Amino acid sequence: MATTSPLVVTWGRLEVSGLEAIPVSGPTLIVANHDSNWDPIAIGMAARPRRQISALAKASLWKNPAVAKVLDGMGQIPLQRGQSDAAALDAAVAALRDGACIGVFPEGTISRGKVLRARSGVGRLAEAVPEAAIVCATVRGTVDIVRMPKRPRIRVDFYVPADPTPRDGETAADLVVRIMAEIRNRAPVVLPGRKKTAERYRLAALAQHEAE
Repeated sequence: MATTSPLVVTWGRLEVSGLEAIPVSGPTLIVANHDSNWDPIAIGMAARPRRQISALAKASLWKNPAVAKVLDGMGQIPLQRGQSDAAALDAAVAALRDGACIGVFPEGTISRGKVLRARSGVGRLAEAVPEAAIVCATVRGTVDIVRMPKRPRIRVDFYVPADPTPRDGETAADLVVRIMAEIRNRAPVVLPGRKKTAERYRLAALAQHEAE
């Protein structure tokens, strides 16, 4: 946070709204869109005046001992990407019950210009810890961090979803799909990377859409 603050806060002109939506204590789930690898840092910095956010992070990051030490110190939880990781979910449930604030990207990875299926993990956490508050976060502008000399304008907005509790007959998967649809209505998918990378992602997303 300290080393990247000048890049995100100063150069990125970070703007934050809705901090009051985040409870100052107690189990809390922060649910957000994901278009850039900078999103977790931007959201974490935005929330700092209110809470420290722990996150479900890809387990491969722990292969670097120095990074692993930092992640452990921040209370991050390793998650095996691309598979159901019961141990990670159990750890997240235990942390929530202890009053942690956990950030989750239901799309699982950065969008790369595609509309991704929301995964059910958030709904399962909400089911396991029904007293947890659900707070949405939209982050925009982080894709421009790598587009120097263009200066980014990063904005993070926190808000309480219109209906954060499961409706009658609604499954855990249904709940997170509905919440992510609300988030994406406010923060549509954008392309990450510099011009050539973004164009490659755009063409790949277009080809997938045509195939479907």
